[in-house]
Amino acid sequence: MSLQAFVARRVITPDGIRSAAVLVKGEQIQAIVSPDQVPAEDCKVHDFGQAAILPGLVDSHLHINDPGHAEWEGFETATRAAAAGGYTLLVDMPLNCLPATTTVAALEAKRAAAQGRCLVDWAAWGGVVHDNQSDIEALATSGVRGFKCFLVNPGIDGFTMVTEPQLRSALPHVARAGLPLLVHAELPGPIDRATEALASADWSCYSTYLQSRPDDAELAAIRLMLSLCREYGFRLHIVHLSTSQALHELRVARSNGLAVSVETCPHYLHMCAETIANGATLSKCAPPIRSRENCERLWQGLRDGTIDLVVTDHSPCPPALKRLAEGNFRSAWGGIASLSVALPLMWSEASRRGFTLCDVARWMAAAPARLAGCDTRKGRIAAGCDADFVVFDPDREFIVTEDRLHYRHPVSPYLGETLRGVVKATYLRGSPVFAEGEFPGEPGGREYAANTSRQSTT
Repeated sequence: MSLQAFVARRVITPDGIRSAAVLVKGEQIQAIVSPDQVPAEDCKVHDFGQAAILPGLVDSHLHINDPGHAEWEGFETATRAAAAGGYTLLVDMPLNCLPATTTVAALEAKRAAAQGRCLVDWAAWGGVVHDNQSDIEALATSGVRGFKCFLVNPGIDGFTMVTEPQLRSALPHVARAGLPLLVHAELPGPIDRATEALASADWSCYSTYLQSRPDDAELAAIRLMLSLCREYGFRLHIVHLSTSQALHELRVARSNGLAVSVETCPHYLHMCAETIANGATLSKCAPPIRSRENCERLWQGLRDGTIDLVVTDHSPCPPALKRLAEGNFRSAWGGIASLSVALPLMWSEASRRGFTLCDVARWMAAAPARLAGCDTRKGRIAAGCDADFVVFDPDREFIVTEDRLHYRHPVSPYLGETLRGVVKATYLRGSPVFAEGEFPGEPGGREYAANTSRQSTT
């Protein structure tokens, strides 16, 4: 088994940034040493000079849509975009695919769809819907990393929202499984009332859509989930936090010992309502992108640790569903695809606020891996971990063009923007899966299942 050395002036380790050589034997990191300690013989050296080597990124919130909607996004295209973006592990949400991942049979269908088609590793979340309480613990035993539920209608076939009584029926099973429950935290009441009041409004105006998803919908949902977390003792995770108004209550809950974690997304940290043009439905997502002041408060939440991680919520669809010609925010699909550009998006914003690559690696690699229970092998450059790396030039700029997106439908609200930071190469377990715009090698991604004996090349 040959030895490889990955050398750079900036290697992002759990202990900080250092000039180092990462020694890799087979698929795992053997040691991190100074560059002058690289063995002189029988070692293949990859010297990346002034570039930075970060741990392979982990996206614990995206929608691959396979099986059933591969024409939206499938395993080939999603993992290709992931490799180009520096991601080496994707944890797929249980909806937008058919069947939804709410039973063991549906999980097996997803495994079959992934077979031989993945450039990077993947795992699955299970779903909690109105009638699958008896499937929850079986899904946990079969290898899902945790569970996802909606408190508001997700607007798709095959995946239902849950009411409070239905949640109460499911939560004892979730708690026994010991896995996190990821919650889309919006309640329908405030949304329904706001939408009814806007019946005659102009839905080509972004301000109309923003008013239809008020902060109160998120706040009420988060308060409900914090109360249930206290009552049932499960691990709670709030997905794609949009409103900064919830930060104080989340901070207090954590200080009181509740097992709650929080994520947000690059679009909430990069865009703001004031700059979204009327008709610009490529920027529609739920919860919505809010004000510039709200954006800065989310950054403060990252700074003080209230927000733990940053994930893409990569939610692609065919362009026709974005209603680009009519620009109608009411009827357009709500989702933003960003797998291939999330790292430079984050670095463009984080670097100008004084954050470092260590911060970015924590938000986009270590913390998502921890949420998904993969942190013994993923999300860190440390001995014993998989040799997953992204080689990143943090000083180079580029313009977002369609050829850089790599997912199935190259539409994006970021087209034409100049971003800072370029992914030069991505390595999965010591082998390149992306290098200078190319995708070398055959698909070798594996499922990372909760039952590690199930890991196999898919």
